[in-house]
Amino acid sequence: MASLKNLEIKKETVNEIKKYLEESEAVILFTYHGLTVGDLAKLRRDLRETNSEVKVYKNTLVKLALADRDLNLDEYLTGPNAILFGKDLLGSIKTFDSFAKEKKNIEVKAGIIKGDITSLETIKEYASIPSTEGLLTMLAGGMIEHVKNLSIGLNLYAEKLEEEK
Repeated sequence: MASLKNLEIKKETVNEIKKYLEESEAVILFTYHGLTVGDLAKLRRDLRETNSEVKVYKNTLVKLALADRDLNLDEYLTGPNAILFGKDLLGSIKTFDSFAKEKKNIEVKAGIIKGDITSLETIKEYASIPSTEGLLTMLAGGMIEHVKNLSIGLNLYAEKLEEEK
């Protein structure tokens, strides 16, 4: 029979997982088999910049925490798993995606975005969205193109008027 101390520790861990689930916009369940301690340290360091964390918990404790939120990932909670908790939706997914491309042995099992279980395709779509800076650059480029075309048109019209005089 489990001691009261162990039960208390497990309750605290389940509450910690629940807290992370509530605070996170993106949660990704993935296998970390084949990664070195240095690889996980690098991933954690990179994710810290996006206000995200990677944690490893026992699958049974994760199941208990998910059950309270009416989420069922039981089919994915087998074997060694790590969980990414990201407060920044796009930043955490993009950082994780670039790391996963370097390390081919990472397998994303499931994801939760804004409290709802989502498909792997949706996670990949989020990863392919350009960064905020990239989107602003595209917007500025599009706006500058119209101004440039207008100025060329006005210049050609002014030259035509000069020729007619």
